[in-house]
Amino acid sequence: MSISLGPNQYGKAENRLVRVYRDTARHEIRDLNVSSALRGRFGDAHVTGDQKDVLPTDTQKNTVFAFAKEKGVRSIEEFGLTLGDHFLEASPAADGARIEIEEYAWQRIPVDGAGHDHSFVRSGGGVRTTVVNVDGRGDDRRAHVVSGLTDLTLLKSTGSEFHGFLKDRYTTLPETTDRILATSLVARWRYDHTDVDWDKSYDAIKALLLQRFAEIHSYALQQTLYGMGQAVLQQHPEVAEIKFSAPNKHHFLVDLSPFGVENPGEVFHAADRPYGLIEATVVRDDASDPGSAWHGVPGFC
Repeated sequence: MSISLGPNQYGKAENRLVRVYRDTARHEIRDLNVSSALRGRFGDAHVTGDQKDVLPTDTQKNTVFAFAKEKGVRSIEEFGLTLGDHFLEASPAADGARIEIEEYAWQRIPVDGAGHDHSFVRSGGGVRTTVVNVDGRGDDRRAHVVSGLTDLTLLKSTGSEFHGFLKDRYTTLPETTDRILATSLVARWRYDHTDVDWDKSYDAIKALLLQRFAEIHSYALQQTLYGMGQAVLQQHPEVAEIKFSAPNKHHFLVDLSPFGVENPGEVFHAADRPYGLIEATVVRDDASDPGSAWHGVPGFC
């Protein structure tokens, strides 16, 4: 029997970084969670314990914080690409680098009708994400960027139906033409190239996803997700494909009849589990080869 080392990578996970810009009296902040990983020819480190090719994870951590000052954080995508290229340059045995970043949004606290210069409140509008994979160097360099958002909790109190579904002897779910539709959305989209105004693109795509969720009369969460993805691809040629993972956050009408009280769709029990989990990909017919873009991005079909 022959035994060998399979795919592997190593890095520093979840570096919590807050970058404050104090250039003027009106401060700006970027609040990030940065994870880095290198993959390549690190067999000796695993098989014999020889670390000669290993750039320490502590060095990766230090680089994240130093680059936040030296290079700045203009967008999480650009920051990820910068880190990925640097780690490949610093680690000759590495063939690829993966940088995953979450960004937590803050809003200015309003004072006298205007946002305060240096006081903020954490926003609840989801977490911005990016996963950057860089392979090779020089003319052989290939960079892939998958951006998106998580924990975007959405609800519409009507405009959603669910009926006509397959039934068997275990089916108890009643059909409905009026229900609450709610989800905690995860969406990730793969960019076709890296010549992108990252912040502008993210803001526009997020706004479009929210708009289409509100506008679409839903016959199923599946149909809603497809319509949201279709709109993104139609209006954003820089995006090659978009993936969704959406738990159906069920709201069940409470039976108040034992108390002699009518409940015409006004009082619900919000159930946290179990839940339906809907996952889907919407892709262009002419989408580019994803390469390693989705490497290490779990939770999608």
